[in-house]
Amino acid sequence: MSANHPANGEDHTGPIKTPKQLLLAVFFSFVVPVFVIIGLVYNSTSQNKPAAGAVNMEKAIAARIQKVGTIEIRDANRPLKSGEEVFKAQCTACHTSGAAGAPKFGDTSAWAPRIKTGYETLLNSAIKGKGAMGAQGGGDLTPLELGRAVVYMANAAGGKFAEPKAPAESTEAAK
Repeated sequence: MSANHPANGEDHTGPIKTPKQLLLAVFFSFVVPVFVIIGLVYNSTSQNKPAAGAVNMEKAIAARIQKVGTIEIRDANRPLKSGEEVFKAQCTACHTSGAAGAPKFGDTSAWAPRIKTGYETLLNSAIKGKGAMGAQGGGDLTPLELGRAVVYMANAAGGKFAEPKAPAESTEAAK
């Protein structure tokens, strides 16, 4: 026996048995990847892709260099809102429907235990938040405006609180 043939008499052959298969293997191994690469290069270069921030340069620069905080200047002499105005603007979202366990406006049974705790406790809850209600009911109001809203809602449910007065109003009333 020669050294090139196995001992059991079987010839060892690979997956390519004919010259046609060899040509197809060469074609698929070299030509097809070349076309795939050409297609990928064409696809990545044919689309108009602007650089980051190049579309609206002013907005992009402003977004990158914006300040961390902002300051809002408000008129200190603006007229203060009444309790009803604050309720309609801020409180009505939850206290009209009773969302998230908020006592409904005018519901005496729901407000009675809260009214018994007193005005200061109710005002403190309104300022700091309680349960699902955020601080100031999610608004940006003065403590006096919140106090007026608390009195408006509590009195509608049977409370007997006096509406808080602005410091300037109370000194004028004393004169």
